[in-house]
Amino acid sequence: MKHRWIKQSLLLLALLTLSTGCMTQRELRMERDLDEMKKRLAKAELSLAAQGKSLAGELEQRLDVISRSQADLQVTSDTLKVDIQSFNGRFEDQSRDREELRSDMGLMRDDLGLKMASLEDRVLKLEENRATATTAPALQASPENLYETALEKIQKSGDYSGARNNLQLFLKNNPQHPLAVNALYWIGESYYGEKSYENAILQFQDVIQKHPTHPKAPAAMLKQGLSFQALGDIQNARILMQKVQETYPQSEEAGKAKAKLVELKG
Repeated sequence: MKHRWIKQSLLLLALLTLSTGCMTQRELRMERDLDEMKKRLAKAELSLAAQGKSLAGELEQRLDVISRSQADLQVTSDTLKVDIQSFNGRFEDQSRDREELRSDMGLMRDDLGLKMASLEDRVLKLEENRATATTAPALQASPENLYETALEKIQKSGDYSGARNNLQLFLKNNPQHPLAVNALYWIGESYYGEKSYENAILQFQDVIQKHPTHPKAPAAMLKQGLSFQALGDIQNARILMQKVQETYPQSEEAGKAKAKLVELKG
């Protein structure tokens, strides 16, 4: 019995010793883990401190750059303000100059208008005097003399405008005269002599349309063709030359039209 108690006591003592040993090893591992964590924490704190210093340095540099940029912008802004003020001053000066120039031009235009009006009045008076001087002797002349005088002005002196005035007066006073159709034709010749080809064409058409059988009709049609040629309208010039030959084949103008048609085709 006593022996059994001793054995149980020894067994209990062994268990206590084993349990104590296990707890001691566990505590040692925990202490080592705690030390390791402390080291890691200290290392992390050092790393964070270093990063904080680096970030602080970068932030300080960036703030310095921003400050310099702001200073440069302020200088630029001040320069622009000065330039704008200078530009506004020059613009105001130019505006005043333009207003003065516009005023001067207005005065010059008014003065020129007055001078032009005065000149027009003088020209009108001269033309009236000239018409009176031309018409007065013409009214006293016979129809034949008036007609002959107009032809001389066209054929010799080249006074086409004066000749036209005489012929128009002739027709006004003598519409049924045997030379009336000739007068119509020579009015066309006066326009042709002045190179007023459009008016010449219309005048010659008046002769052809109203007096198609008159001896001056083929001459009027031929001169129409020549007027179109002078205007550069070769197609209509050819048509009229052909028409002269077809409408008035026995006339002297038909031969002239034939020769001119060959020239135009060439």
